[in-house]
Amino acid sequence: MNPEPPILALRLGYAGLLSFALGAALVWLVHAQAHPFVVQALSSYAALILSFLGGVHWGIGFRAQPAAPSLFVWGVVPSLVAWVGVLMPANAGLVIHGVMLVVCYLVDRRVYPVHGLAPWLTLRFRLSGVASLCCFLGAAGS
Repeated sequence: MNPEPPILALRLGYAGLLSFALGAALVWLVHAQAHPFVVQALSSYAALILSFLGGVHWGIGFRAQPAAPSLFVWGVVPSLVAWVGVLMPANAGLVIHGVMLVVCYLVDRRVYPVHGLAPWLTLRFRLSGVASLCCFLGAAGS
């Protein structure tokens, strides 16, 4: 397993932040009629990313020998929390998403090194920091 993030992963990861940044900015800039759509879009995107972060743990579990059940259990938690966040009013749901992005990073700080993925943590930190900040800014503008 090559633990170093390939350049394509770096570029795609950083490109994924554009949706967070644009969403957070638009929450503050759009007219009242478009506001609910923008907030829902930001919340939905955050939920998709949280589901992806949980799915990474399933991928790690598939490769681990023996596979730790905790990887699969944790793998579904971000999706479930994200789903609840999408169902909540935007100001609360985006806070849930932002907090969960931080929690996912904290879990990954413990899991990744065990599986030889520690070099990915710098990218994870940067992406999670910006994404969670955008969720919190979006919540503040809701």
